[in-house]
Amino acid sequence: MASKRTKRRSPGEGSVWPYKLENGETRYAIGHPSFGTRRNAREWGKTERGAQRELRARLVDASRGELVDPSRQQLGAYLDEWAAGLRLAPSTVASYRKNIRLHIVPALGAVPLAALTTERIDRLYRELERGGRADHRQGEGLSPRTVRYIHTILSAALSAAVRTRRLARNPAADASPPTARQAKAPEMHPWNAAQLRAFLDWSRDNSPNHAPWHLLAYTGMRRGELLALRWQDIDLDAATVSVRRSAGVIKHKGAAREISEGDTKTARPRTVDIDPATVAVLRGWKRERGLMAFQLAQDQALAFGNHEGQFRDPETFSKVFKATQRRCARALGDAAPPEIRLHDLRHTHATILLTAREPVHVVSQRLGHTSAVVTMTVYAHVLPGSQREAAGRFAALVGGAQA
Repeated sequence: MASKRTKRRSPGEGSVWPYKLENGETRYAIGHPSFGTRRNAREWGKTERGAQRELRARLVDASRGELVDPSRQQLGAYLDEWAAGLRLAPSTVASYRKNIRLHIVPALGAVPLAALTTERIDRLYRELERGGRADHRQGEGLSPRTVRYIHTILSAALSAAVRTRRLARNPAADASPPTARQAKAPEMHPWNAAQLRAFLDWSRDNSPNHAPWHLLAYTGMRRGELLALRWQDIDLDAATVSVRRSAGVIKHKGAAREISEGDTKTARPRTVDIDPATVAVLRGWKRERGLMAFQLAQDQALAFGNHEGQFRDPETFSKVFKATQRRCARALGDAAPPEIRLHDLRHTHATILLTAREPVHVVSQRLGHTSAVVTMTVYAHVLPGSQREAAGRFAALVGGAQA
């Protein structure tokens, strides 16, 4: 009796085959040239019929020219596709797209995914460190922190390519970006209590933005958190501020800058207590806003919006702070505090409290850190006297011990 012969598929038709899970269950996979090698086969499901149905659909797509071998897809096209599917804050996606466009695509955008190697990625990082800036200082090197951020983006994208079986491995996994130590955050330069007092005493009568400078310094809020505050978040009778949202800049090539409202950095709301003097400053600010336009003092209105009640641009807001400090320096001369970044007002709040021995967990709550461990890590250098006190206690214990 003649044995039954299985029809052999022609090249390009694809195939379906069973495989076993670790628990012994059978699953079916489909393979097609558009998926690349057999290693890039798609796991489909429990039934052969369902896998066959999916394969037929793939064959139809292939006949229309709608399928591309993932191994031949260029990195630039893949990154654009990957970024479009991210479920992150709009400002984060915009930042990813900007770094992809400026720093990855010019060097590697035309490279097929399958041809991307760790060596090529490392060469890109070194070139960016030597002369990767694409702004008004074009030709200068990017900071280690920026190059490490670019590595984070590229590695995440290629990890997604591995999960979707476009790649067998992530070539960025073994790359050598700048280390975390090399990419550490910019050094903080907080004011001490006397310097902060000097600036705020001057700004009270000389800056139309005294209220936001005061609130940032007295609460440790982030810039975006302050700019997203609405009057309904500020309870002047209870002397509390509820921090629920943050405002950030979204930049798209060829489009106007957009201010977007989203979650705080930790995506967790918090309530910050304020002192009577800060309450008085905010009452005065709200009164000024109401005199400017009734709707600017309503519950839904932004407490620190522009004259039209819209979000202020966070980056412009920081530049205004710089300009205010320079006016203060001209007015006070040698008595003026040194120039700092706007974010250093947050560090000023933390360091003044910690050096005064305020419990770390309380400072952490005010800053909105995920835990007190983060606060201790960031501000370990300002925690007062712990080493010296520990040395003295140890010496006293040993010196007083009985032999």
